[in-house]
Amino acid sequence: MTEKVLNSQEYEIFYRIAGMGKPVVFIHGFGEDGRVWDEAIYELKKQFQCIIPDLPGSGNSIMKNGDWSIEGLAEAVGSILDVEEIPVATMIGHSMGGYVTLAFAEKYPASLNGFALFHSSAFADSEEKRETRKRGIQFIEQHGQIKFLEQATPNLFSQSSKSKNPQTVQQIIDRFTNFQDTALVHYYEAMMQRPDRTHILQSYPGSVLFIFGEHDTAIPLTDGLRQCHLPRLSYIHILKNSGHMGMIEETDKCREILQKFLHDTLNAGIHSSA
Repeated sequence: MTEKVLNSQEYEIFYRIAGMGKPVVFIHGFGEDGRVWDEAIYELKKQFQCIIPDLPGSGNSIMKNGDWSIEGLAEAVGSILDVEEIPVATMIGHSMGGYVTLAFAEKYPASLNGFALFHSSAFADSEEKRETRKRGIQFIEQHGQIKFLEQATPNLFSQSSKSKNPQTVQQIIDRFTNFQDTALVHYYEAMMQRPDRTHILQSYPGSVLFIFGEHDTAIPLTDGLRQCHLPRLSYIHILKNSGHMGMIEETDKCREILQKFLHDTLNAGIHSSA
């Protein structure tokens, strides 16, 4: 695995490249960095070129004078593809990373030959969701980012995952603590301000993968399923034992899903899957 840094006036982006083959970009979500994908790409990197950035403000990446909006984060990801001279890629976005993926697809649809919303949604925040994020911002401002993650992270896992693997939940809390000051507040504000992008699902000419967790409280299954009919071709998978962290809760299943989607999409042998 090769580690690289893209340095500009706007940001310093750390990213890793593993494997050879057609490029696949993995975008992590809120309160994470690129390491969240480590287990999921274990087999995929033997068949594809996996590009795994830390979004500016997360992990080893720094936001300097750049744009914290979802659109700005999408531009940051695009700058990696420019530097690596990759004209077309497949993009896998987890949670907030899915919002970034949709923003990228809106501006650069020809640069994607397929994308995945992994526990994510094209809908804008509801008023209830915005209020929840506002309370999160208040908590962060009063108690700090680390204390917030200690409180919030267990809620991302299904009850079964927490009962069977409490050490895994704690490891995630301990692992993802490296965030630029106020980064989580900026991310929350960006998510609240992002527009509805269901029109992207309707207009995108390629295939879209949806992965949902049956016990996901961040992206409830009923809400997620409301968008699946919009793309020309949807791959739809429901993880029966997962909350919001399927790549950790059901790693092997997620590997299989991603592998099939990527093979079908990149080899033009596209078949519907449910």
